Parts: sequence; C-alpha cells; structure tokens
Amino acid sequence: MAAHVIGIDFGTLSGRAVVVRVSDGAEVGSAVHEYAHGAVERTLPASGRSLPPNWALQVPQDWRDVLREAVPKALAVAAVPASDVVGIGTDFTACTVLPTLADGTPLCEVDGLADRPHAYPKLWKHHAAQGQADRINAVAAARGEPWLRRYGGRISSEWQFAKGLQLLDEDPELYDRAERWIEAADWIVWELCGAETRNVCTAGYKGIHQDGSYPSRDYLAALDPRFAGFVDKLRHPLSALGGRAGSLTARAAALTGLPEGIAVAVGNVDAHVTAPAARAVEPGQLVAIMGTSTCHVLSSDGLAEVPGMCGVVADGIVSGLWGYEAGQSGVGDIFAWFAETSVPASYVAAAGGRDLHEYLSELAAAQPVGAHGLVALDWHSGNRSVLVDHALSGVILGQTLATRPEDQYRALVEATAFGTRMIVETFESAGVPVTEVVAAGGLLKNDFVMQVYADVLRRPIAVIGSAQGPALGSAIHAAVAAGHYPDVRAAAAVMGSRGPDVYRPDPERADAYDPIYADYRELHDHFGRGASNVLHRLHARRSTQGGRT
Repeated sequence: MAAHVIGIDFGTLSGRAVVVRVSDGAEVGSAVHEYAHGAVERTLPASGRSLPPNWALQVPQDWRDVLREAVPKALAVAAVPASDVVGIGTDFTACTVLPTLADGTPLCEVDGLADRPHAYPKLWKHHAAQGQADRINAVAAARGEPWLRRYGGRISSEWQFAKGLQLLDEDPELYDRAERWIEAADWIVWELCGAETRNVCTAGYKGIHQDGSYPSRDYLAALDPRFAGFVDKLRHPLSALGGRAGSLTARAAALTGLPEGIAVAVGNVDAHVTAPAARAVEPGQLVAIMGTSTCHVLSSDGLAEVPGMCGVVADGIVSGLWGYEAGQSGVGDIFAWFAETSVPASYVAAAGGRDLHEYLSELAAAQPVGAHGLVALDWHSGNRSVLVDHALSGVILGQTLATRPEDQYRALVEATAFGTRMIVETFESAGVPVTEVVAAGGLLKNDFVMQVYADVLRRPIAVIGSAQGPALGSAIHAAVAAGHYPDVRAAAAVMGSRGPDVYRPDPERADAYDPIYADYRELHDHFGRGASNVLHRLHARRSTQGGRT
C-alpha cells in the first residue's frame, strides 16, 4: 500500500487534518474540527470571569479534540487505512505560548487554577503585553543588546518574553509555578510523542534565540531581578525543522487512531511550513499567507538587518538559509469587521443571499482606482511590521456624505496591500531581494483582493496549489521525519503545489496606485513614527476606560 502522512494545522478557531500521499503530495482527505471555546477574549470559560482589554487566550483541550476528532475523520474521508500512515506533522499559530508543569500539564488544568487568566495559553493575538514589550525594547536599546538588530530593532508584544514578563508582573505566584514556558507548537508535539522538544523556528522568531543563546541573565535581571531566570523555563536543546521529535505514544495512538511508533515531526509555525507547500524554499521567494492576518516569510542566502521585521533566523524556514519573517496583524479580520459592523441592511438585501464580501468586492471592483477619494491605514489590530506597535489603530481619511460602503471596503483592501508593499520595499532597501511573490491562505478565493495586491505591488503574484497550505506543509515535514525524503527542500519539490493562476499587474492601475501609496506612506509615518501620538492616546483612553481594543 502507498505510504501516507498526516498534516495538522492548528489555527485560531479550528484545527484541520489532511491526509497526504508521500509519493506525490496528493491530498486525499481532510477534516476540520472547530474549537469548542474558540479564541477566549471576553470571559474565562470555567468561571465567566471577565478578561481585560487586549486579551486573547485558548483552551488546550480544544487542541486535543482536534487530534481525537479530525484525524480519524480525515482518514475516513480518504479511505486510507491507519496502517498506511508513516508519520504526523503539526503546525501552530505563533506566538501562542503557555505555562506548564515540568511534565507538560498546562497550569489551567491544575486543580484550583482554572479561574486564573494567566494560567491559560496566550493566543498569538494577545496584545495586552505591549507595556512589557516597550520595557524589553527600551532596556535592550539602552544596553546595546546585539540581538535586537535581528528583530528590526523592536520585540513584539506577541512574543514569548513580553508575555512571560506580563505573567511575572501580574501574577507572580503563577510565574513561579510555571516550570515550563512553551510554544503550543512544541507542546502539541509533547502530547504526541511524550518528549519535550523546542523547534528552531519558534525559538528564533518568538523566543529571541540567536547565535546559539537566549538573552543574558544580566539583561533579564535589568528588566526585573525576578525575571533573571526566565530562560530556565525555555531552555531545551533545539531541534531542526523536518527532524523527528520522537515516536507516537500508545496514548496518542489511542487518541488519534494512528499506529503507535510512527514518526512525529518537530513542531513548526503555520506560516513557515507553508513555504515548502508552495514550493517557495529558494532565496528571494516571498510567501504571503493571507488570512485573518498575513505573515510574510522569505528565505535568503544572506544575513541583513531589516527594520521592523519579526526576525531573521538561521535555518528558520529551511536548513541552510536565513529565514526572514514579517507580518500584518490584521487583514481578513479587518474586512470581516467592516462587513459585520458597517454595512447597512439594504446592502445585505441587495446581495440576495450571496456572500457579502463577494458582493462588496464586485461593487468595489467596478470603480476606477482613486475614485472613492479615500486612503486608509490597516492598523485595526495594531502594526506588526514595520512599526511593531500594537497600540496603533485604524484610520480612514477622505470620507464625505457621498461615501458608500463599497468605497470604504475598497480603501481597506487597498490599505492592506499598501502595508504589504511597505514590507516588500523595506526588505529590498535593506539588501534582501524579493524575486517572486507567492500567495497562500483563505483570501486567495477573492479575485478582486488578489488583483489589487498585484496592481499595488507592481508584481505578478503566483498562488499555491493547495487550499490547505499549512497542513500540506506539515505533512511534507512529516514525510521528511519519517525518512522518505532527505530534507525539506527535496520533499517540497515533489509534494509541494503551485496553482495555475498568476495575478499580473495592470500598468494603468499600477500607475494610478503610486500617488495613493505615497499618501499612505505619509500617513503611515505621521501617525506611526511620532509626528502625532493621537492614536496612542486613543488606545490608552480605551484601555483605561475598559473599552474594546
């Protein structure tokens, strides 16, 4: 029988399992399991306790339920016997990080701790640690810490150290009880194979691990003397991507229905595993994973310091190359927010049961570039790159009494495209060439959005051939871990997938977008680089008054 592997993508609201044939990358079956608790942003599920603004948590049992529900269903859809499965690979959102005991038990599952918010995993979009991130950056800059340059000069509030420092500041007792501070990407592997591992990807991008070490004890003590030993909660030998973390345990085999002893791949991040799935593992190939947020990953054979990037990590995407990461913390989320909150009932009726995004896109696509007279900033969830500031918020300028919903919708789509252009230009101005752009993710199904991006970027955009890029990428890593390919690049050449479509820029529209992009850049620098701090003041006011942020 043909050998198959399982790839599992743990997302923000659900997990997806895909069954993939090792010989050619064919996806023969899949299943999705929605998390029972989703993203916990308002109240704790155990008690109904209200959460402060900017919080976003998850429940570990939801992740186990994906293993129990989605894997057997995917096998059933594929009509593949479990005995044909030779390996399993997983990917996760990042930085989604949790405190555990030394045996991996999440603190939220320890008796008496279910009512403590800091006992739960902090989801990637938990932005309540901005104050701690500011401290981390200020102290690092003052001390001249060399690792800061690898992250474009700023550490994000989304990452391990900021969230860990917030835990110490706000619940020191739980901080002391946390024997491990671990990415969910590594925790789920621990659940599968019974071995604690740490992957080079999350350690490098989210855990400030550079040149073989974490930040020094002296630096951490300068943040807070109690924080000096934080690295002890992280320290573990790092594992290469595509490596074998261990073998599926009897307990995990019973949970998933898979054979005990099959290969379990080292954990990884959803965006980074998508690069091999898109056959984009060579220098200069930038993959934009476009969904609720967008992550941009790029391999290069050279090391450069790129302002405002999420990081550059040796072997961070594929072995032997430097992996760069940038991102936008709100993209599809912004479009969804607008459709849910800002579209009148008459438009819903006119859509006639069609998807509202499809209807708005159709209306917006009929407009000439610039006809709406608007320019927007895509900061509704803050800015991940290149400003690395989650206290920023969205802006739309130029509205009049004639402004219609499709005008605003188009302006928001354009703003996210301008944000991506800013990232690409920042890469290239720092000496990291971008030779090809490949898109993946849920937004690929919207032709209007993709064409706007091609026009704004002035570049053709190729597309991945799979609707399930992260899960396919995880399956590719599983095939390597199981010994069927020598490395990820070799596996990607066979199992990766490119679609037939390429979105090409229209020269006239591209020319028309250039002056609007110049306006975007002017506003970007005005509100984001200190000429005006009004957005920060508004954010602070919302936070202190208990408003939604």
